Amino acid sequence: MFLLLQVAGPQTGDTVISGVPLFPSSASTMAGQVDSLFWFLFSFSAAMSLAIFICIITFAIKYRRRAPNEIGAPISGSALIETIWIVIPLLIALFIFGWGATLYYNIEHAPPQPMQVYVIGKQWMWKLQHPEGRVEINELHVPVGRDIMLTMTSQDVIHDFFVPAFRLHADVVPGRYVSEWFHPTKVGQFHLFCSQYCGTNHSLMGGWITVMDPADFQNWLAGSTEQKSMSELGFAVFQEHGCSSCHEQSASARGPSLANLYNGDVRLDNGQTVKADDAYLRESILNPRAKLVAGFRTTMPSYQGQISEEQILQLIAYIKSLANQKSSQTAGSSVSNGKGVIQ
Repeated sequence: MFLLLQVAGPQTGDTVISGVPLFPSSASTMAGQVDSLFWFLFSFSAAMSLAIFICIITFAIKYRRRAPNEIGAPISGSALIETIWIVIPLLIALFIFGWGATLYYNIEHAPPQPMQVYVIGKQWMWKLQHPEGRVEINELHVPVGRDIMLTMTSQDVIHDFFVPAFRLHADVVPGRYVSEWFHPTKVGQFHLFCSQYCGTNHSLMGGWITVMDPADFQNWLAGSTEQKSMSELGFAVFQEHGCSSCHEQSASARGPSLANLYNGDVRLDNGQTVKADDAYLRESILNPRAKLVAGFRTTMPSYQGQISEEQILQLIAYIKSLANQKSSQTAGSSVSNGKGVIQ
């Protein structure tokens, strides 16, 4: 972290000594919690190391052999001392584990209804897209004081989305989705890095997170009126590949209905039940025979290599937009186009 910050230079809120940034700023709700655990572990380790070295030096001097034929007094041992040095370290270890587990739980469980941002890592850039359709390259604009959920994947190799000021650090792996969230607390610009070596131009794969006042963010977001929303783009992909011919909302449909599918329970032909989350939808698009829905045959082809990671995210956004629609079992039912409903 030190080397990355040293190369990039100081930013707002960094702890700087003689022009050299030593510690990144604390610009998210999780940053303070992470720092508290870090400084406790650092201080405790330093205190224990100092105590051990003092004991070593003291005992080496006090109990040194003063004559070649000197024999030390025998030690009988103490059950009380042995119990103390077993119980106390155990309690300390359990305390640290409990603190770390609580922090991990808070980091991995996002608050309800966060603002969604979709991230694709590729050699050597970050492509970020808002649900409204605004696309950014190596930069992300977000409002201060809002929970932000990142749904991330890689198009080629393993990358790592790293924002020191937010204490946000997550591997972005090809073939799967990784979700991380943060809640920015300061307005300003904060460095974004790829901290996993990903090829020749790895060191250039960086950018900025720009945190803005909510009003300024809305003005920025509204500045591009030509962009279609993610769900609209997903509907276009849906129509282009003829998905509506099988996933129509009718009793004779050859595929399961997509209305209210997202985050719902799906019963498979083997009797198991799975959650229709982002990972399930991605797998069903690329490898539809992996988890067969009960009551439907394996007629859907694989779209592996036919659609990009960006288009998969758009399709998922479109399916999410159908979450509030009621499934109909009658022919001629409506299909959403991402804005409203097409009859």
